[in-house]
Amino acid sequence: MPHEAVVHIVDDDDALRRALQRLLRASGYTAPTYATAAAFLEAAPRLTGCVLLDLRMPDMDGLAVQAQLSRRGIQLPVIVVTGHGDIATAVQVMKAGALDFLEKPIDEDRLLATVRTAFHEGAQKIRDDEAELAARRLAELSPRERQVLDGIIAGRPTKLIAYDLNISVRTVEVHRARLLVRLGTHSMATAIRLGVLAALVSS
Repeated sequence: MPHEAVVHIVDDDDALRRALQRLLRASGYTAPTYATAAAFLEAAPRLTGCVLLDLRMPDMDGLAVQAQLSRRGIQLPVIVVTGHGDIATAVQVMKAGALDFLEKPIDEDRLLATVRTAFHEGAQKIRDDEAELAARRLAELSPRERQVLDGIIAGRPTKLIAYDLNISVRTVEVHRARLLVRLGTHSMATAIRLGVLAALVSS
C-alpha cells in the first residue's frame, strides 16, 4: 500500500462517516473525515490520497466540489457516493472526471476494491478501459432494453418508463430482466454502473 494511502471522507451523515472511517482504518488506510464540503475544500490544497465524496450535501453538491478542485488545480482521485435517485447526477460527476461511483447502501467489498483502484498509477486508464468494455456490452442490448436502462439510469420509476415508451409496466419489467441477463449480472446496480461507464465513451 502506498505511503500516501489516505482516503478523505466527505459526508454530512455522521453515522455513515464514522462507519466508513472504521472500515478504511481496519483495511490499513488513513481516513480523515469532513462533515462539510467547505471544510474539505479548505484543507484540499495540502492533501494527498483520494476522496470519497458524498454527492448530496447541504452546503455544496459533488459537482460543485469537483469544479472547485479543478479550478484550483487540485488533482485528487474522486469516488462519488450516491443514492439511487442521484444516478443521473452521478453520470455528470463521472463525466467531470470522477473515477467511479458507489450507490448507497455501500457494499464494503466494492468500496475497498474501488479505493485500491484509485491508488493504482493507471487508475484513469483502468476506468477508460472499463468504459470501453461497458460500451461493447451495452451494444448487445436491444433498442428497447437500452431505452429501459436509460430510463432507470435517469432515475425514472418503472411506471414513468412505461408511460414514456408507451408500453405496459409488465413489459418494462420483462425488459429489465432480459437486459440483466444480456449484461451477465443479477444486479441492477451493476447494470446502472455499466450504463454510466458506457455514457462516458459516447460523450
